[in-house]
Amino acid sequence: MTIDGAIVKEQGQIFGIVIVKSSVTSNSSAAAKTRAALQAQIQDFAGIPLILASQDSNGVFEYQGRKDIVAFLASIDASRIPWKRYTVS
Repeated sequence: MTIDGAIVKEQGQIFGIVIVKSSVTSNSSAAAKTRAALQAQIQDFAGIPLILASQDSNGVFEYQGRKDIVAFLASIDASRIPWKRYTVS
């Protein structure tokens, strides 16, 4: 399985972002389980804050995670995020 995500280094912070289904970002229990699983399965995301992102039908991103990072991401265009594809085993 592959997922789209990114490691971001911005304003002295390092954090990860992973694109998930909107049902995950809207459910705190599902978000916590997904975040823990991804951090365990993908070494790049271990030990750093992980933000979950989903898109609505208009392509607008919604972020779930640490409030300061979510506020930052909401203020920038998602095209600035260095997306890449990760393989999850």
